[in-house]
Amino acid sequence: MNILRKKTESAPAEAIDTSAMTPADYRLPLWFFGFEGVLAAAFDILKAFPSVWPVLLVLLAVNIIVSLTMMRRRIKLAKALWRGKETRRVAFALIALRVGSHFALSALGLAVTSTLGHVLFALVMSAMTIGLLAYSQETAIRALTARSTR
Repeated sequence: MNILRKKTESAPAEAIDTSAMTPADYRLPLWFFGFEGVLAAAFDILKAFPSVWPVLLVLLAVNIIVSLTMMRRRIKLAKALWRGKETRRVAFALIALRVGSHFALSALGLAVTSTLGHVLFALVMSAMTIGLLAYSQETAIRALTARSTR
């Protein structure tokens, strides 16, 4: 018995069979977009409630763990989403909207300083993130479906 031999050599990991999956099977669940929405609204959540930063860190860790474990079958869709110019445009547009809107409101003398203002801003950014990510996912699934039917 060779104790230096890794246990994984004797019992290889089970391969995931993705050949039977259709592009629609790669669809990400809506609750996953909820994670992304909360993280997109993190700036305003922290401005409204500074003491919740540990909760946001836990949500970030859970998001990463879920992405690497439960969502593993959907890596193909995630790669397709991030390769697409549209998804990168959406991400940069959300960042530009975040920075630009705060800058524009500050320039007009209407800077968001109240807790309610930050909560409302967080809700809007979260909803926009979820909506745009869902739209990008549908676009990618349509493209994968079109490619698989050729």
